[in-house]
Amino acid sequence: MTLLITVIAAVVSTVIWYSSEKARKLKTGVLLYMFWGASLMWLVDAVVEYLESGAEYFQPAAADMLNDTFLGLSVIALALVVWVIVLLVKDPTGALKSAILDKKAKSK
Repeated sequence: MTLLITVIAAVVSTVIWYSSEKARKLKTGVLLYMFWGASLMWLVDAVVEYLESGAEYFQPAAADMLNDTFLGLSVIALALVVWVIVLLVKDPTGALKSAILDKKAKSK
């Protein structure tokens, strides 16, 4: 499930990045790299686990699938938090800088 969730997130973020110039300005490439990196990591994990356990890999218990789903969703949430931090630090549209300058100008 973690592999499936991160691949879906990677594909969606890739389509958004590719189709929108505004999305590229908002650093969605950071999301691309994080989601595709996580997908690659879980693909390697799935291959290794399949080599170790064989066909049992395709018959997970319901509790394992639920845990994997929560893990996949938490990875997406963490990636989005990192992306927001990158946006705040880089401030690609200058919104944060102008808000700070406006606040300083009003306080004088």
